[in-house]
Amino acid sequence: MRRWVLAATFVVAQSYQQQCGKSAPAISGSVDNEFTTADGLQLGVQVIATNLEIPWSLAFAPDGRLFFTERPGRVRIYQNGQVLASPALTLDDVHAEGESGALGIALHPDFANNHLVYILYTANTSGGPVNRLARYREANNTLADRAILFERFDAASIHDGGRIKFGPDGKLYITMGDAANPSNAQTFASFNGKILRMNDDATTPGDNPFGGPIWTLGHRNPQGIAWHPVTGDLWATEHGNVGNDEVNLIRKGRNYGWPVIEGAATRPDMESPIRFYSPSIAPSGAAFYNGSLMPGLRNNFIFATLVGRHIERLVLDQTATQIASRETWLQDRYGRIRDVVVGSDGALYFCTSNRDGRGTPTTSDDRIARIVPRE
Repeated sequence: MRRWVLAATFVVAQSYQQQCGKSAPAISGSVDNEFTTADGLQLGVQVIATNLEIPWSLAFAPDGRLFFTERPGRVRIYQNGQVLASPALTLDDVHAEGESGALGIALHPDFANNHLVYILYTANTSGGPVNRLARYREANNTLADRAILFERFDAASIHDGGRIKFGPDGKLYITMGDAANPSNAQTFASFNGKILRMNDDATTPGDNPFGGPIWTLGHRNPQGIAWHPVTGDLWATEHGNVGNDEVNLIRKGRNYGWPVIEGAATRPDMESPIRFYSPSIAPSGAAFYNGSLMPGLRNNFIFATLVGRHIERLVLDQTATQIASRETWLQDRYGRIRDVVVGSDGALYFCTSNRDGRGTPTTSDDRIARIVPRE
């Protein structure tokens, strides 16, 4: 996965880069909350949508539309400067309690041709709530033709993970929390407490390490995943127990320790984080910047924080495996921040999560905004 050599794989990687904001048309308009980074970049924020209800995950289509989930059970679309009045999808079987509900959203790498959209949500079933991976087909800003692809995930009011993204290898990656049962993370009998890797139809790729969808184990509540644009390495954010929030460099088949080790603890057969945070900042959605609108951010790892109430920027060293420097942006300016992605225009888009029962919402919450260069 570190290098994309085969022609077919290169096409997938190219599509992945285009969806993540490789092109960068000019952005106009005034900005608020101006700030200057440690290395002198002059940036500001433009709020593009207000009065939303717990937007959880953001995903751009190649045509510039922004798809996003709202945790009570909706998928909505931002297009031509506004959020469309009618949701693209309203889930009639969603179980939205605590941290469960409509969570991750991902568009197929070939969305421009097949219009496939993937949703990870907590569903009510006769046997109780489960976390479910479902696939829909988009037409005229509406999602239909549901196919349930996978639902062998336990659900709980906390630790549902829920991030889904297609990687540069064309495979679908899923972060799944331990569903409030730490022992799940260390057993292959459970898909909870894992990062999973699947084909686009939820079957298991032949090169997975354990003969099933499990890619790595030993995770408490992984929240964000992103791939380095040059090396192809997968990085992840994860909520710790009491503090000990983690940033991990994800390697195929490795064990990331929970609940045996976390934070500064080590064990020869388990992976320690690249960085951990105590007290907690609750890191959430993550992205590597790969656009051209703000070249000074190129290949930086940027992620949202909930408890931290800021956006975290990590600059990597020359090996792209260690952190050279870090800084925080927009501290306490927007409250709890849930996800951050690179838009098709090269801006950094983020959403707030102040109406999730743990924040202090303002009259305009929740919001989607973007970070852009100052004129």
